[in-house]
Amino acid sequence: MIGATATEMKNNFGKYLNIVMNGEEVIVTKNGREVGRFIPRDAAVSYLTDSLTGILKSGNEIEPEKTRRLKEKYAVAD
Repeated sequence: MIGATATEMKNNFGKYLNIVMNGEEVIVTKNGREVGRFIPRDAAVSYLTDSLTGILKSGNEIEPEKTRRLKEKYAVAD
């Protein structure tokens, strides 16, 4: 994992692109705070699927849960 300021990223994008293409992750900061991560595509897919693990149990349909969450979010009565 490598850190870079937003200015460094802007001025040296090709360098950081090569780093990511070689499988490394770059943490981007602005004013000392992390604002984003530049990660390889395969890691992004893995991160997304890992974050969903456990939300739906195997064998369940997504529609009932989706409907429930939308009703909850938008306070829709049955």
